[in-house]
Amino acid sequence: MKVTTKFQLSFMMFLEFFIWGGWFVTMGTFLGSNLSASGAETGMAYSTQSWGAIIAPFIIGLIADRYFNAERILGVLHLVGAVLMYMMSQSTDFATFYPYVLGYMIAYMPTLALVNSVAFRQMKDPSKDFPLIRVWGTIGWIVAGLLISFAFSWDSESGIKEGLLANTFKMTAIASGVLGIFSFTLPKTLPTAKGEKVSISDILGLEALKLLKDRNFLVFFLSSVLICIPLAFYYQNLSPFLTESGVEKSTALASIGQVSEVVFMLLLPFFFKKFGFKKTILVGMLAWTLRYLLFAYGNTGDLFFMIITGIVLHGICYDFFFVSGQIYTDSKAGEKFKSAAQGLITLATYGIGMLVGFYVAGKITDANILGEGHDWNAVWIFPAIFAAVVFIVFALAFKSEKIEYVE
Repeated sequence: MKVTTKFQLSFMMFLEFFIWGGWFVTMGTFLGSNLSASGAETGMAYSTQSWGAIIAPFIIGLIADRYFNAERILGVLHLVGAVLMYMMSQSTDFATFYPYVLGYMIAYMPTLALVNSVAFRQMKDPSKDFPLIRVWGTIGWIVAGLLISFAFSWDSESGIKEGLLANTFKMTAIASGVLGIFSFTLPKTLPTAKGEKVSISDILGLEALKLLKDRNFLVFFLSSVLICIPLAFYYQNLSPFLTESGVEKSTALASIGQVSEVVFMLLLPFFFKKFGFKKTILVGMLAWTLRYLLFAYGNTGDLFFMIITGIVLHGICYDFFFVSGQIYTDSKAGEKFKSAAQGLITLATYGIGMLVGFYVAGKITDANILGEGHDWNAVWIFPAIFAAVVFIVFALAFKSEKIEYVE
């Protein structure tokens, strides 16, 4: 792969996840402080990610794979996203904000698959080249958090009171516009299924439902959907939790989770080979319970290390469960159902699982309002217990089997 192509793909990944990290983390705080949104309304806003994930396969399967170059669709979607993101920054109430964020996530979620498609099509050895390109996405997310906290202080106590978090949407709108224009300079990525017939079953990966006849895969599948409920609490409530607790530079602090994600991604092959799939994924599940207990009983004083530890656990929570799960799914699917199986898991987790999760998180958060803030101990205990139950069920119901980790 040429050096110029590597730069193009790396910059593409950097902006793709800079955009996501530039507003998604702080949206919960913005909605509460700027728009006086309830927990249920905040859950609705975050659940637009799920609606985007549900609709994304149709955009990719019916349009990108059949009619237009991937890089051109990527450009158009990000230009549309730039306009919607700017409109979000101008919203003064939740009723105005919600249609824009829903439209934005319907436009953004398909781009996650499109950037991968553009990248993979330029690589002779994806297993070697893709991690070096994809890591720039994580760096982009981290840089967004550092800019918000250290360069602009939009998430500081005074910044929040002055309504400066609206600027995160303006920053993201600019980045989205830049990526939209830049996308048209990317290497040509022609449609792969032009002229081929495609069914709704193919697009949603429903053929992979046959895998649910396997008891182990069924247990894993149901556990994947259920674990998304505690996962939703993290995305929706981390920023409000930190800001209400008086933590300065909270967005930058939250980005430690992405640093952890990179570190534990590198350690995953060791754990997978030494301990196997079941033990690895159980560690990931247990980390969810531990993280929320740390959030519930930590504070910004002498127990602040507990909150930091909870954020650092993000790498284990995400990598050991979701990445291990992707590997397991790939091994169970076989050549015929590989793509369908991954699509089914994505639809079940980021679509259905997270949709339910954000709804539950909103209801639990609203039920624990305390004065001008929240009883965070009570809020975090619920996902801790829920994750523990999923952990116990999986541990008892899943029978160990050897899965090879292919680097």
